Amino acid sequence: MREIVEQLDRKRKAAELGGGHRRIQSQHKKGRLTARERIELLFDEGSFEEWDMFVEHRCHDFGMASSKIPGDGVVTGYGTVNGRPVFLFSQDFTVFGGSLSEAHAEKICKIMDMAIKVGAPVVGLNDSGGARIQEGVASLGGYADVFLRNVLASGVVPQISVIMGPCAGGAVYSPAMTDFIFMVEDSSYMFVTGPDVVKTVTHEEVTHEDLGGASAHNTKSGVCHRSFGNDVDALLNLRHFLNYLPLSNREMSPTRPTWDAPDRTEDSLDTLVPANPNTPYDMSELVHKVVDEGEFFEIQPSFARNIIVGFGRMNGRTVGIVANQPLVLAGCLDIDSSIKAGRFVRFCDCFNIPIVTFVDVPGFLPGTAQEFGGIIKHGAKLLFAYSEATVPKVTVITRKAYGGAYDVMSSKHLRGDVNFAWPTAEIAVMGPKGAVEIIFRSEIGDAEKIAARTEDYRRKFANPFVAGSRGYIDDVIMPSQTRQRINRSLDMLRDKRLENPPKKHDNIPL
Repeated sequence: MREIVEQLDRKRKAAELGGGHRRIQSQHKKGRLTARERIELLFDEGSFEEWDMFVEHRCHDFGMASSKIPGDGVVTGYGTVNGRPVFLFSQDFTVFGGSLSEAHAEKICKIMDMAIKVGAPVVGLNDSGGARIQEGVASLGGYADVFLRNVLASGVVPQISVIMGPCAGGAVYSPAMTDFIFMVEDSSYMFVTGPDVVKTVTHEEVTHEDLGGASAHNTKSGVCHRSFGNDVDALLNLRHFLNYLPLSNREMSPTRPTWDAPDRTEDSLDTLVPANPNTPYDMSELVHKVVDEGEFFEIQPSFARNIIVGFGRMNGRTVGIVANQPLVLAGCLDIDSSIKAGRFVRFCDCFNIPIVTFVDVPGFLPGTAQEFGGIIKHGAKLLFAYSEATVPKVTVITRKAYGGAYDVMSSKHLRGDVNFAWPTAEIAVMGPKGAVEIIFRSEIGDAEKIAARTEDYRRKFANPFVAGSRGYIDDVIMPSQTRQRINRSLDMLRDKRLENPPKKHDNIPL
């Protein structure tokens, strides 16, 4: 018995040491924590239960038989974050560069399978050099096994990837299929092919950071949902973020106590919208003033900034918020914003999170770049997402709601449950000036007539009353009462039940 206990102790120490002191120091010099240090930061103290600490690779080629480290480059298990269960794998770059072997993949698959069974989120801390080339196709098969679990877990439990080092080649497709990707600035990167391959094939010279760093994926590709300054910042924000999410699709949106009165009025909102309909204002001010305690976790804040998406709470309950941003592109919908918001709406619908939509949209962005880029198909993604969603949906039109964009932004026609408008709302096919120039084309040369026609059109249609007369708007409310009215609506909708027609799955316009 003593001999077995001593052997167990030796293996446990070897696993905990990973690639050894020299490689741990190298990791620290890069500004990165080790796999186990990251776990200590993320989980509640003493709550982490490790699985498969003694798993080793089974490769005998290229001298690998004599190089085995318990754990095989990934730490897996479960614990609690803020008292709620979470499953995790944390790749260890000090062990074979965190490369994925057959055994490494099996460890990840095991915790993902269990997460689906018990209904708890999966967090992946990615820090890997990619597939372990000594194992050849076995490592590729391991990736495919993980990919399959990502697909099976999608819409069942939340999946969050945190890129904390390299993530390249086939390795990027597992994070790509998770719900959210966070990155660490200046120390993490993602790309399918690296700078050397890019230079060989296309003759472009680009750095790791410019090709696949946090900045590139935050502002250009939209692959990353948030980035943080270092490992500690990323993990503390992840702890905060997990508070907003239900554990699985079997649970309702989580709640927490709040001191913020649900019927609080906000008088400053009565003057938020400028008198001039062409003057922009900051929609994020409305969002922060309406949610509980002004707390809002924005998703993709640096990408497609003409639309705002993120999580807040209303009367203690998590809600997803989608809002046009008049400060950027006048709040127009374009390809990137449609994809960004469509993906977010679908996530909320998967996990029973009510959706609150603030609308100020003059239409879809015109131009050849948008049309040739497929705005028709991409804009339809947001339309599809709102139409398909069965969670409670509350919509507030603050100013412009023109054309097809009015329909798309959670209108009553797409099964919006409660639709409000501010007195400043303008709901019409298009703006007064454009409409008059089409209807009265023959009078364009007469400035006075056109001005009179425009004012007449504005009086008749640039207001919420035509839509209200048809029941498309449930009420016209004072801006200061927005929080109160949204909370009342969400309380009323708490037990909403709505099912889509039976089907194997839908066919969203990808």
